[in-house]
Order: sequence, then structure tokens, then C-alpha cells
Amino acid sequence: MAGHSKWATTKHKKAANDAKRSKLWAKMIKDIEVAARTGGGDPAGNPTLDDMIKKAKKASVPGDNIERARKRGSGEEAGGADWQTVMYEGYGPNGVAMLIECLTDNRNRAATDVRTAMTKNGGNLGESGSVAYMFTRKGVNTLAKGELEEDDVLMAVLDAGAEEVVDTGEQFEVLSAASDLHAVRDALAEAGIEVEETDTDFRASVEVDLDADSARKLFKLIDALEDSDDVQNVFTNMTLSDEVAAELADD
Repeated sequence: MAGHSKWATTKHKKAANDAKRSKLWAKMIKDIEVAARTGGGDPAGNPTLDDMIKKAKKASVPGDNIERARKRGSGEEAGGADWQTVMYEGYGPNGVAMLIECLTDNRNRAATDVRTAMTKNGGNLGESGSVAYMFTRKGVNTLAKGELEEDDVLMAVLDAGAEEVVDTGEQFEVLSAASDLHAVRDALAEAGIEVEETDTDFRASVEVDLDADSARKLFKLIDALEDSDDVQNVFTNMTLSDEVAAELADD
């Protein structure tokens, strides 16, 4: 899993350094609106909404924006859009499998944006099911390592449905079935272990290791996809060695 963790680190650095804060905020606002519409507007009774709000606050999304999105989603205020989740599948450079998750109020626009980005950057859209079989949605609770040992984390989450604890360097990722995400989070909290982020992710069963040049091409494609307001997340099955990740960090 080292490759995945390095990719995650690189992705987070890019997000922090890019002049894309407003796009990131807009995507988080949509997540809050959808979570409130799906599970109700009270974060105390809607763990997914609670997670989305915490994530937005961590990214410095203004509180007024968060509250308005919550109210739109719950119906307390008018103006909420009819957001629909659409998943596209395909391949990037070097045969990297890709899942492209869109949250859109215009499916035709989303399809056009995804197809254009893929075509112009060495990607190919596939049929439904062409790569999805390689991926499984997982619950991911992320914690700072600090003084924690892996065994401490394992003991806290074994009975809550956790499947694996992954050491990514400065953090631990606790993986579970998506349905056990909040049970694992609660078990960590009960053990006095602070969780930095609670979210779901797609993890691949078959991975493709990339060299630096191939990774740069894939990053270019991912950036083009994420330029679309409709694209919410891009998942791939690429991995990077420590050496390649270090080379990319110098770009």
C-alpha cells in the first residue's frame, strides 16, 4: 500500500498548493447539501453530514457557506439543486484504471466534460463495469501517528469491523467496509484516539506501478478532469515507489 499512500500524500500537497481552493470548497458544499438531503439536516443524527461538515471546516470553508448548504439540503431554505451521482469508468495512460465520480445537476454536461478531458489527455472512457470490478469502496479513518503504535490502533478497532491498519508515514489509515466506517470511528474515539478525517475511498485489487513520466501524464489527466465543476472525485489503481514520489515532489 506504500504506493497508494504516497499518491495520497502527493494529491493532498497538490490540493494545498493549487489555486483551486474555490473549486474544492464548491465540491465540499455539494457534499454537505447531498448528505443533508439524504440523511436529514441534524449532524448529531446524520454521521455522514457530520463528517462532511468537519472536513469542510478543516479546509477553511466559511461557516456561513456550510450552514446554508446544510439548510438547502434539509429543505430549511430554498434553492437546493437536484444533485445526482454518476460514475464513469475508463483507462488513463499506461492502462491505469480510473473511476470518475460526478455529482451533477446536468448529466449531459458532466458526460461531455469527462469525455473531453479523457480524449485530450490520453485517456479512454470504457463501458459500465469495464474497471469497476477492480475497485471496492472502503471506509477510511485517518489519524496522526504521534506516539501511537500500530498495535494500539488495532486493539481499539478489531471488534468494530476494521480490516487493516496502513502505515502511510506520518499517519495511520484504518480501513474497513464502508458500512463499518462510523463504528470504527466511534471505537477509536472511545479509545481516546483522535481521528483526523473520516471518509470513503475506492481501493483497487489490481495495481499499476508508474514511473515518473507516466505519473506526470496521469496527473495531467486527473487535473483536467477535476477542472470540471461536476467531477467530485477521481480514483485510480496506480501506485508510486518512494523514489518516484520523491522525484515528483521536486516538480
